[in-house]
Amino acid sequence: MHRSKRARSFVSVWLAALSAAAVAQSAVDPEPELVVSSALERIVAGTAASSTPEIQIASGTVASHADQLIVSVRFTNVSKSLVDTVRITSPIPADVKYVPGSASGPGSEVLFSVDNGRTFGRPAELTLAAPNGGTRVADPADYTHVRWVLSAPLDPGASGVARFRAVPR
Repeated sequence: MHRSKRARSFVSVWLAALSAAAVAQSAVDPEPELVVSSALERIVAGTAASSTPEIQIASGTVASHADQLIVSVRFTNVSKSLVDTVRITSPIPADVKYVPGSASGPGSEVLFSVDNGRTFGRPAELTLAAPNGGTRVADPADYTHVRWVLSAPLDPGASGVARFRAVPR
């Protein structure tokens, strides 16, 4: 298939429960444009000999309540074309809660969802039903997904990392 150097419309990537690797595909081109992988890292308190936190790759078990976790999403444009709009979406595992203000990504707007990824917005825009029948502003503990929307096109071969921190519930 011939690939032109024209810009693509957009690529949206959803990570499946922190899968080891995922490949994003555009609706118009069945060849992969982005290769995406995610990692869950654990911040472990330093030992008596060192008070400096140490970052270790998390095992399959849940971290203790004293640990903080880092969810890292790495992405690379593997196509020969510029990708106009890139949206990377990561679920927040059910057994952890998002640490406010911790999401970061290269030149991106960070949005959140409180309805399992159906809609996204900035923190002040997210509301939930209140017990009294009204609505309330969502708390970071209510977030179910994090989305990074890159503000600039992604060049061929370019890569980046988006991250957020979480603590066990």
